[in-house]
Formats: sequence, structure tokens, C-alpha cells
Amino acid sequence: MGIITDNIRSKLNDQFSPQLLEIEDQSESHRGHVGHREGGETHFHVRLTSSKFEGQNRVQRQRLVYAALADELAGPIHALSLELKAPSD
Repeated sequence: MGIITDNIRSKLNDQFSPQLLEIEDQSESHRGHVGHREGGETHFHVRLTSSKFEGQNRVQRQRLVYAALADELAGPIHALSLELKAPSD
């Protein structure tokens, strides 16, 4: 795991106290595409289940995650795909 992955994990754990958190670095599958950087940590897929998402629609959930990862999205992360659920989903 790299430093960006560790930062994502730390911020999401702190912000959402998740029941499930999976972070997949998909950078290698984007080799040769815009935003790819040698060493990876540019393209991520996150699966997150948190009670903080109760009563929130898909867009509201995404905005919460984007806000938590604003620094990373402004810099080293080129692409982020999200699967966000509440425990009741």
C-alpha cells in the first residue's frame, strides 16, 4: 500500500467510521491513459458502507466523500469511482 492509499483509508475511517471500507488501486489498468503516473496511486475504486449515509441519496453520499478527500482529488488522484451504501441498503 502506498501513502495516498493510506491517506484515503485514514480520512475515510475518521470521517465515516465505516462498517466496510475497501480501497482498490486500479492505476495499472490505466497505463498509457491520461493521468496515469508510474508507481500508481492515480486511479481508485472505493467501496464504503457507513451509517453516515442513512437518509442520503447517491449524490449526497458522493459529495461527502469528495469533501473528505478534497486534497487528494486536487492533486494526486486522477480518477475515483465510488460504491457507497448505508447499512440498511
